[in-house]
Amino acid sequence: MDTKDLMISVSGVRGVVGKSATPEIFTRFAAAFGTLIGPHKIVVGMDTRQSGDMIKHAVHAGLISVGCQPLELGICPTPTVGLMVRTLSAKGGVAITASHNPAEWNAVKFVRENGLLLNEALGEELLRLFHQEKIQRSQWQNLKPVESVSGAILTHLSRIMGYLDASLIWGKRFKVALDCCNGAGSVIGPQLLQQVGCEAVLLHVTPNGNFPHDPEPVAENLCQLSEAVRSSEADVGFAQDADVDRIGLVDEKGRVLGEEYTLALAVQYVLSKRKGPVVVNLSTTRAIEDIASAYGCSLVRTKVGEVNVAERMLELGSPVGGEGNGGVILPEVALGRDATAAMGLILESMAASGKRLSELADDLPKYAIVKEKHSCPRDAVEAMLCVVRETFSGGRVDETQGIRIDWDDSWIHIRPSGTEPVVRVIAEAKDEALARKLCERGRRIIEEFI
Repeated sequence: MDTKDLMISVSGVRGVVGKSATPEIFTRFAAAFGTLIGPHKIVVGMDTRQSGDMIKHAVHAGLISVGCQPLELGICPTPTVGLMVRTLSAKGGVAITASHNPAEWNAVKFVRENGLLLNEALGEELLRLFHQEKIQRSQWQNLKPVESVSGAILTHLSRIMGYLDASLIWGKRFKVALDCCNGAGSVIGPQLLQQVGCEAVLLHVTPNGNFPHDPEPVAENLCQLSEAVRSSEADVGFAQDADVDRIGLVDEKGRVLGEEYTLALAVQYVLSKRKGPVVVNLSTTRAIEDIASAYGCSLVRTKVGEVNVAERMLELGSPVGGEGNGGVILPEVALGRDATAAMGLILESMAASGKRLSELADDLPKYAIVKEKHSCPRDAVEAMLCVVRETFSGGRVDETQGIRIDWDDSWIHIRPSGTEPVVRVIAEAKDEALARKLCERGRRIIEEFI
């Protein structure tokens, strides 16, 4: 079965519906996953995309065909799937979501028994089963029906509330603007705000998958939220992506904060209460290094991909980590990026400090980060990276994933994306002009290969 137009990585298997993303593909991947896990109970949840039902039934069919029993959660955040795998003592899970990708995309993410996504080694084993057709089908008498499971959202909320100081937040009676982009956040975000005593200004909270804008919580998609914060005089604005693992912030002035601020604010607050090593990926701001250092804590970098970060966090006993795309990992809640928990944590930080969000953001170490993505033929990526290595000199080179080059006052990271058919160019410096100059140099190199 041809998979050349699919994006396959530690972030799952994703493609454009009706093109590379077909029921046949997802049925076979689900069957391969069931073969990998064994004939056990497998949790299944999905975001609100209109292709979700089609893929859900395809996943159910694949799992049932190899003797697994799907435990169907319905619409829920991706971190809820991982949490429910552990809560229900299942052997794995499947989250049907293309996360931040536009509406025409969909995908599946595979979850292990411990609630973590598949790592690179298990992903390669899954692909081997998929391609070599070593799928172990069950006989008719061993097929198990789908079991519907209720209460997943309440279980997740209970876990978050157990982590937060809800009474502290309740005492401030914050007004909060929330944009769920009609995604899975629509079924959990408003409930959290209610439980911590916030007045909610809700945008796009109908879980129907009709995205009013691209669901990635980056500045260009937060204009309406920014206006809602200003017009309602809200204390803060939150924007969730479609499967609620990333979150963007708008301060009380309507200023859209860069997505890197989400993790930086989370790390700042968690370390003020509990010291420990912090884990982030290679593309995350140096501000996290400065914050960790200020608290006498170490910082470890991993490959991009939340499972890479989460696995290292478990090894080190890290209290907080994540990725600079608005993804915060709080292991005491869930073993993956969790936008709902991050939202509660930011509110608690505001309540505990007595500061407005703008003040908290202004207190953080100052860096300018520029992020770009450019099309580049897959077969040209290695040659392109060789030119990058030759072009940029004088810095510390890290080739763990793509190429990252660090200088005393700046860095650049160029790597192929695992979620989109693009090459990402990310540069950071104290001076925005320098960061943009580094990105421009990277862009010129890529353009030679287009």
